[in-house]
Amino acid sequence: MADPGEAAPGSFEEEKPERINDAEMALKGINMLLNNGFKESDELFRTYRNYSPLMSFGASFVSFLNAMMTFEEEKMQMAFEDLKATERLCESENTGVIETIKNKLKRSMDTQRSGVAAVDRLQRQIIIADCQVYLAILSFIKQELSAYIKGGWILRKAWKMYNKCYNDITHLQEGSKRRASEQEATPSSSPSSSSVRSSQSSSSSPEPSHSQRLDGISPEALDRLKGSASFGYGLFHLCISMVPPHLLKIVNLLGFPGDRLQGLSALTYASESKDMKAPLATLALLWYHTVVQPFFALNGTDIQMGLMEAKSILQQREALYPNSSLFMFFRGRVQRLECQISSALTSFNDALHLASEQREIQHICLYEIGWCSMIELNYRESYRAFERLKAESRWSQCYYAYLTAVCQGATGDLEGAAVVFKDVQRLFARKNNQIELFSLKRAEKLRSSSLSREHCILSVIEILYLWKALPNCSTANLQTMTQVLQAIEDASCAGLKNLLLGAISKCLLSTKDAIQYFQLAARDEVGRLSNSYVQPYSCYELGCVLLNSPESAGKGRMLLLQAKENYTGYDFENRLHVRIHSALASLKATSQP
Repeated sequence: MADPGEAAPGSFEEEKPERINDAEMALKGINMLLNNGFKESDELFRTYRNYSPLMSFGASFVSFLNAMMTFEEEKMQMAFEDLKATERLCESENTGVIETIKNKLKRSMDTQRSGVAAVDRLQRQIIIADCQVYLAILSFIKQELSAYIKGGWILRKAWKMYNKCYNDITHLQEGSKRRASEQEATPSSSPSSSSVRSSQSSSSSPEPSHSQRLDGISPEALDRLKGSASFGYGLFHLCISMVPPHLLKIVNLLGFPGDRLQGLSALTYASESKDMKAPLATLALLWYHTVVQPFFALNGTDIQMGLMEAKSILQQREALYPNSSLFMFFRGRVQRLECQISSALTSFNDALHLASEQREIQHICLYEIGWCSMIELNYRESYRAFERLKAESRWSQCYYAYLTAVCQGATGDLEGAAVVFKDVQRLFARKNNQIELFSLKRAEKLRSSSLSREHCILSVIEILYLWKALPNCSTANLQTMTQVLQAIEDASCAGLKNLLLGAISKCLLSTKDAIQYFQLAARDEVGRLSNSYVQPYSCYELGCVLLNSPESAGKGRMLLLQAKENYTGYDFENRLHVRIHSALASLKATSQP
């Protein structure tokens, strides 16, 4: 068997297909992708697309990733067609001439043939489930009701397949381990007597189990298949565990589970396997620990534990991905969360340079550079980053225009900011998108009032608060923000001002001041129409502060429930519901013996 690791890109077509280990080659292709070899990975998978379902899926995945990174209609249609082609290939009995020849050669031994067939069947089912997940994502991007319904139904089918494959493989593994221990316990048994016992055991049951029939499956093949299934299985559990409670009924109707710990365990297993999705599982874990958990976590303990996990993963994979822009990006995320903003900026700029041929990876790096610059109150650099995103990105030009405008106004260029605020309305495209709706409303308010540098800085601080970036700011910068906010006397934004002052006081560990500011914000009625999220968020923040003391924990819980049940229709409602759900779950966990 050829070693795919030794093959040069130019020699792929010269190799004999019969000598290729598609599992190893698929893993090599994904590793190429993560080491900035997007074109090389695409070429590899395209060259061997018709060799096996696994290589076909690799080609379709690269096509899907390309579509997601560009949002271009043509590439999304191509990804759709590629995924459907892979799905059809996996559903057909004939996998192609090469695989047919290989299977015929293996028919000399019944047990081996049974094992190969079982591995092939399970692999196909997992690939079909993977394809369905990516097809559902492509449907969701259309943002139409029919597309959401169709996408939800596709995901339901995918979950059922993941769950079945995961359980089947687990049972096969258990059976394999049991047989191995039995053989160790009876070393004197001859192969013939062992097979007789196996035959008798099988005939005693009308439906023999997989573990009894499929002796031809190697433990290594089962481990890889388990890793393959664990990626989708784990992602489902992890993502559903973060769904807001008021949406859980719909999710439960579709039959989805949501166990966060089980999801993390499955993704960890997948990341340590030899399956092609092992690197993707690693990225999913880094994404969870450095992006998702800090955004929804109730306290710093959860964040610190996540950061330790992320640092460990990065250290273990450093030799394998020395020049990966994505791994450099996640290193920057860890540094940002540890408040090492200067180091984070260096990492993001390095990742930006490494991703010179991958536009969308450049864009996520620019986004972080803009955020780190805002955290440092370096409005000019953040303005430059967001202005480039506004010009180049296809994701949300409306949102980037708003960030560009407030940062430009914070530098003192009010005339230029006013022009960009007009662009926010022109670029508003997604009526059901909370971020774009928020950007539009804020831009209209700033345009209609007397625009000032202080109001733009207020808007920057508001963004830092809503995206939970205030804890990443230095003490000196937090104090500077406090001075700016205290100087603002506009009654229409008094509630927002007090909410932000409370959040800053909380970061500065001034608990007494934080409670007073949150109470003022929660009572504010004047700015309720223009800052509709201020009161529920103030109740939530006040509740979280009170939870830290046993004497006031009961009142804190009451405020969390009040924030959840007494308000509706405000900006970022789902976001707050997820945080309240997290806070109540954490409270319940700590109260249990």
